[in-house]
Amino acid sequence: MNKGIYIATLESHSGKSMISLGLMNTLVGKTAKVGYFRPVIDSGDINDKDNHIETILKHFQIDIPYEETYGLTRAEIIQNRNLGRIGASLEIIIEKYKKLEQKFDFVLVEGSDFSGEGSVFEFDWNVNIAKNLGIPAIIVSSGMGKTMQEFIRSLQMAYETFKRDDVDVIALAANKIQPKNLKSVQKEMKKFLPEKVEIFTIPLIENLNNPSLKEIKDHLKGRVIIGKEKLANQSGSFAVGAMQLRNFLGHIKENSLVITPGDRADIIMGTLQAHISKNYPNISGMILTGGLLPDRSIVKLIDGLTDVVPIIAVKEGTFEVTNKIGDIQSNINAENISKIISSISTFDEYVPAEKFLKNIAEFQSNVMTPHMFQYDLMQRAKTQRKRIVLPESEDDRILTAAVRLSKMDVVDIVLLGEEKKIKEQISSLGLNIDYSKISIINPQTFDRFNEYVETLYELRKHKNVNMDMAKDMMNDSAYFATMMIYKGDADGMVSGAAHTTQHTIRPALQFIKTKPGSSIVSSVFFMCLDDRVSVFGDCAINPNPNAKELAEIAISAADSSAAFGIEPRVAMLSYSSGSSGKGADVDKVREATQIVKELRPDLKIEGPIQYDAAVDASVGKSKMPNSEVAGRASVLIFPDLNTGNNTYKAVQRETGALAIGPMLLGLNKPVNDLSRGCTVEDIFNTVVLTAIQAQEK
Repeated sequence: MNKGIYIATLESHSGKSMISLGLMNTLVGKTAKVGYFRPVIDSGDINDKDNHIETILKHFQIDIPYEETYGLTRAEIIQNRNLGRIGASLEIIIEKYKKLEQKFDFVLVEGSDFSGEGSVFEFDWNVNIAKNLGIPAIIVSSGMGKTMQEFIRSLQMAYETFKRDDVDVIALAANKIQPKNLKSVQKEMKKFLPEKVEIFTIPLIENLNNPSLKEIKDHLKGRVIIGKEKLANQSGSFAVGAMQLRNFLGHIKENSLVITPGDRADIIMGTLQAHISKNYPNISGMILTGGLLPDRSIVKLIDGLTDVVPIIAVKEGTFEVTNKIGDIQSNINAENISKIISSISTFDEYVPAEKFLKNIAEFQSNVMTPHMFQYDLMQRAKTQRKRIVLPESEDDRILTAAVRLSKMDVVDIVLLGEEKKIKEQISSLGLNIDYSKISIINPQTFDRFNEYVETLYELRKHKNVNMDMAKDMMNDSAYFATMMIYKGDADGMVSGAAHTTQHTIRPALQFIKTKPGSSIVSSVFFMCLDDRVSVFGDCAINPNPNAKELAEIAISAADSSAAFGIEPRVAMLSYSSGSSGKGADVDKVREATQIVKELRPDLKIEGPIQYDAAVDASVGKSKMPNSEVAGRASVLIFPDLNTGNNTYKAVQRETGALAIGPMLLGLNKPVNDLSRGCTVEDIFNTVVLTAIQAQEK
């Protein structure tokens, strides 16, 4: 079940807050625990809290610490963007959202406001964040100041952008529409939207656009002379008191804001009397301009009236103040209860909430972005801590990754080598580490070294290994680390940064061996592309598998894909798609595909199929229109090592994709191999994968 909804907009002052309030009001009436989250806010100052967050938390009495309700400030996300670290921003946002998702039955996520520095990038931010949170979106847009053509075109472009980036849009809200245009707008929106997307057309509600006296006071930096308790009053039109009182009174309308110089006692007193009189409209407040204040006797007289509105003094002149007030864009805040109630009632009147919430609950995201995948890996590794041994402690990359892993408290790390040398090397790298969170074992002084030797001898004596040979082998860090796994002193091993693949996996093949039902060891890479995570196999182990082995690789890769949250749609790759190709190589792939279908009829599989037909929707539809895999493949099985290894490296280099792996499949206990060109990030991710594999064992 889906647990979130993302409210996005195209511009500032779209009425997004009204949608948030209305939707939250409906949710709290139907859901036990509802959370609220804003990925990006303007300021992180605890004394200058985000108005949207404060309004929602206070009005609906939602118990969330303020610091948990947002991801990053605008300044932080801009800084990360300028440094090319958008990924770091997404990691923080995803982590904080996921924590709320675990605490609450549903989380309402409200996008950014398009205000201040960085607003030119905000639409892209919102698309990317919604995509990485894996939740559906509502797009809200205001019709104010736009022609019908401009309004519809901008909404259509926004909808298509979200869809192109794999964000499911379940509703479009056309807000602040002139009442006479509601049906026309709905008709135009239906022309480009599929039937499943809800359309909300909401009229312009004048009192929601009118600023409160508090907003006006803050905007003008004014001082309240009297009536502080009524600053929530909303202004309507404004009337400038520059003429004689008898002429001015006819210009007052309901909820008018009166603007007059502070020395015009006649206008001040006459207007207040008109406010009390049943023969004239009520006013919302009064602005006294020019830095002038009425005489004390006048103030005393006003103070004694039975019904007083806010009177605010400002320094600027009447003309300047009038222009400034005209520029104020009203917001909803926690103190303005009447505006909140008006927003909720408007939402209830124009939004079919019952049907809409049903669509939200039934939504299931099929998107797995790289950041979502990595976050999920981290969380899974933490659920059941495993002990992973790293035998290549002489390598700086290994030590750097080990320190990072220990700080993030993901797994228990064991380093092999001389403790003094390892600590000196860590110090020389400038790394800070809590040595209570990491184990260092020197195989040569290990108190159970002889026990390990004897065990290896017993396991390999049928291969003519004697005790001296077993002792020599146990002095090899790869053999020692693998024996730790065999004896239950470690749960998995990661090696290969400084050694060959054969050196890493030979000990595992000799005494950990393959698990029941597996005849070979194979491998997969998790290829984290910009918009998805694909599984590539086998790109590291088997040079030229036969049809039976290729089928086993495909099944193992599909099962691993499912285990890591990626729906397996298996493409058996070849230079030909369907039945057109001939030759030994394509026949092998065709036979392997048939074996998989017989052994695992539950799997979605297609083969032989070319790479472009497997991953490109338009090519897949053209070449294999009836396939449920073509154009949507998530597991790609290569016919041989030459093809697989070169393809994964080409994709990695040309697209900037993160390749996590290789993760070895088929062994009784997890041992994973690194490339000698691996990065610290590669090591980190491979250790996390290994820990999760160990959990499954």
